[in-house]
Amino acid sequence: MLGLLLSGQFMALLDVSVVNVAAPSVRTDLHASGAALQLVIAGYTVAYAVLLITGARLGARFGYSRMFRYGLAGFTAASLACGLAPATGWLIGFRVAQGVGAALMVPQVMSVIQRLFTGTARVRALGLYSAVLAGGLAIGQVVGGLLVSADLFGTGWRPVFLVNVPLGLVLFAASGRLLPPLPGDAGRGFDLPGLLTLAAALGLLVVPLVLGHELGWPAWGWAMLAGSAVLFAVFAAVERRVAVRGGQPLIAGRVLRAPGLLPAAGSIFLIMAGFAGFMFAFAMHQQAGLGHSALRAGLLSVPVSVGFGAASLLWQRMPLRLHQVLPVLGLAVVAPGYMLVGLLLGGGGPVGPVVQAVLAVTGVAAGCAYSPLFARALGRVDPADAADASGVMVTVLQLGQVIGVTLLGTVFLGAVSYPAPARDSGHALLVTTAVIGGALAGAAGLAALAGRTPSAGRTSPTKRTTSAGRTASAGRTASAGPSGGAGRAG
Repeated sequence: MLGLLLSGQFMALLDVSVVNVAAPSVRTDLHASGAALQLVIAGYTVAYAVLLITGARLGARFGYSRMFRYGLAGFTAASLACGLAPATGWLIGFRVAQGVGAALMVPQVMSVIQRLFTGTARVRALGLYSAVLAGGLAIGQVVGGLLVSADLFGTGWRPVFLVNVPLGLVLFAASGRLLPPLPGDAGRGFDLPGLLTLAAALGLLVVPLVLGHELGWPAWGWAMLAGSAVLFAVFAAVERRVAVRGGQPLIAGRVLRAPGLLPAAGSIFLIMAGFAGFMFAFAMHQQAGLGHSALRAGLLSVPVSVGFGAASLLWQRMPLRLHQVLPVLGLAVVAPGYMLVGLLLGGGGPVGPVVQAVLAVTGVAAGCAYSPLFARALGRVDPADAADASGVMVTVLQLGQVIGVTLLGTVFLGAVSYPAPARDSGHALLVTTAVIGGALAGAAGLAALAGRTPSAGRTSPTKRTTSAGRTASAGRTASAGPSGGAGRAG
């Protein structure tokens, strides 16, 4: 069952990065303009990021397994339509439909893990989830490069989308047998005002961030960013009003008050922004600065992703006394690791064995920081709030990637104008990694704050009240804690 869920997650992640490699082929075949090509790439990401929390709430209302299957079916059908698209406009529309399908499917993965896995089993499931998350970014570039280079039957870029179809059909057929029913709560409130307000706020935030640099940061983009700030404030007011009236807000306050969730989520946001931003800048430096092919650039990015994924799977095997401080220790290595890569490549030199070794160590350290924080963020969330917490965390992950690529990509591209010699491109990478290092220093501070919360600290015999109103011993956390012992890993 977990393999099925994570395969669906992997498909959705793959389509975030795989299209970047196919973009030049799409431009040539469909005669797409620069703005249209940007919408082909961004349409999926925008719909995906904006609707994740909505997808989580739909799962809680109508059933997690049902929404996973609906999302998978929609994603697969949209992938087929993308692969057969006759013109750019059609491709943009189908990419948006793909994003909607992914937004319905992906939140259910974390919700099912939260509801069906406990103790050490949950730790292993979250580790696999993290490994898939790390692998999707790098493997997308490798797979995209292979498919475009192969030019199967003269179809060019189209197999990049069509590859999802057979996998989606197999997963859909298997999901009917492997996924338990997990019905939703039909009486649960839907909070339509909150849903519409949050979707609008996220849309106003994500659209200008994704399209701003390509379009030269027009005035309407800044107006949308300002409008997003206003709508986020309106959303908070709407949620308070729903709660006061006895309704069920889209994001319940008790979810955000879960010990350790907010500081851990903030740290994870910065970690993912740094990771995604570095992967973008590193790939750009290789392809535009060093002249590497997309396939080679993807392959040279594998060590950092493999390190991230391996650490996500294995961190819980480290001595228990380290689990408390592992995120801070990991970030103490990650920040200088990225900056060291920038220093080594800043002069325009090749991506040699030393750089690859530094990337691998940095990836391991990033996984050691990210995965314990993720377990800590969700470790004390009541199972009844699993869908809401999952929607929040998956949205944090996706926004971290979007904003990391956008803002750090702007830093990188603002420091160099292509075509440029490798030395200038390397300098831009050096500047970008310095900014990433500063952001990860902030992530370390938030990780330390999360480590001081009751969910991460030593247990006590005092009583606590859970978010569902039940009274339980604070020391008895095996059913919800991420380490299976007594919440020792966070």
